[in-house]
Amino acid sequence: MSNVKLIDLYKSYDKNEVIHGVDLEIKSGEFIVFVGPSGCGKSTLLRMIAGLEEITKGTIQIDNQIVNDIVAAERGIAMVFQSYALFPHMTVKENMSFGLKMAKVPKNEIEQRVKEVATVLEINSYLDRLPKQLSGGQRQRVAIGRAIVRNPKVFLFDEPLSNLDAALRVQTRIEIAKLHKQLSTTMIYVTHDQVEAITLADRIVVLNNGMIEQVGSPIELYTSPKNQFVAEFIGSPRMNIIDLNESELVVKNIDIPDQSSKLGIRPEHIVIASSDDSKISGNVRHIENLGEHLLCYIKISTGAEITAKLDVNSKISEGSSIYLNWDRSQTHFFNSSNITIKHN
Repeated sequence: MSNVKLIDLYKSYDKNEVIHGVDLEIKSGEFIVFVGPSGCGKSTLLRMIAGLEEITKGTIQIDNQIVNDIVAAERGIAMVFQSYALFPHMTVKENMSFGLKMAKVPKNEIEQRVKEVATVLEINSYLDRLPKQLSGGQRQRVAIGRAIVRNPKVFLFDEPLSNLDAALRVQTRIEIAKLHKQLSTTMIYVTHDQVEAITLADRIVVLNNGMIEQVGSPIELYTSPKNQFVAEFIGSPRMNIIDLNESELVVKNIDIPDQSSKLGIRPEHIVIASSDDSKISGNVRHIENLGEHLLCYIKISTGAEITAKLDVNSKISEGSSIYLNWDRSQTHFFNSSNITIKHN
């Protein structure tokens, strides 16, 4: 197991700076997930750690060794890509063995490592098949196995599940989580899917425009976001943000902190209320029945739209008026700079 440190890290393409002074310490054996919108720099940062992108400024340490000038092959990392990148003319066994052969590992040791990893990933019966004879999920397991046999200091995953269908994504996600528990190796994982991030990560790194917005456990980011960006990015459906300057909530005399300009409420914390007990009212514009719950899209009196995640048995219909309330302890407030100033 190895730790990873990023110290004042910058990356520019000509005059276009895409990573802006990132500082991050990843503990040995930790599962870290980079999340953020498209173009936020998460894959670029991963490729810098891997040695596939040059560093413009700053320092990368792996296992307390500065690796800025060390080539990718000698950094002790193994990377799993979105595309499986398997050699089509090689069998599964040959694909898994290839890197070890290039490193001149003894043949008997290669055989042993491949056998052990194939057993862990349950791909023993595929060893003599070509990639074209495998499903997408099987190919990705082979790609993961090829990384594991190298016994790296750090695993890097660049959106490894994005090419799989929904059922295979869930299955492979569970397998990756189990692998981390078995191997206890440091893993850094890039995804745009927050469900993957929340279910896999020890800690999540939320990136935006080449900078870190917040680092924390999934529950920390969900319950105590540092700013509006993190609050809206973590959680599905996204948090409702209501402008207090235009809201009927001001009239309702809710406990509003000084200097707050926006209020945040997660859809799952909203409940139907009577007109006397409600904090907000509106008109139901659309309902999505997802089986276990309803997603209701509601236009409130200010003209803004919010989403409520309600019990599937709720007696509501499209076009009807609705009164809503929520648990005060689940209220978030943000100032004019979108920074969290209070969470009740």
